[in-house]
Amino acid sequence: LQLVESGGGLVQPGGSLRISCAVSGGSLDDYAVGWFRQAPGKEREEVSCSITSGGSNTVYADSVKGRFTISRDSAKNTVYLQMNTLKPEDTGVYYCAAVDVRDYGPCQAWHYDQWGQGTQVTVSS
Repeated sequence: LQLVESGGGLVQPGGSLRISCAVSGGSLDDYAVGWFRQAPGKEREEVSCSITSGGSNTVYADSVKGRFTISRDSAKNTVYLQMNTLKPEDTGVYYCAAVDVRDYGPCQAWHYDQWGQGTQVTVSS
């Protein structure tokens, strides 16, 4: 399975950004997917996970709840993270990750075994 993130960039505080993760080598419906981020000098942390393709089982970190939305497009085999009301503390490298949907587990980085290369998101004025 290959995961390729895109859409990162520089945005002002309060702005919005949508990042994407294109999945190839398998069907997105067979995987739970998640977004994780890592700021300089900090550990990788969970942002949001989508366990099923129907979107009925999603998880958000408290720090992004109400501002970020994870979604999937099975036809395009792509996962999105819509980020609104961005804050400087949202700055970091954002990684897309996947794990077999049958291997049910928490929205934690250690549980996911397929990773993209990451895309940089910088929130600054």
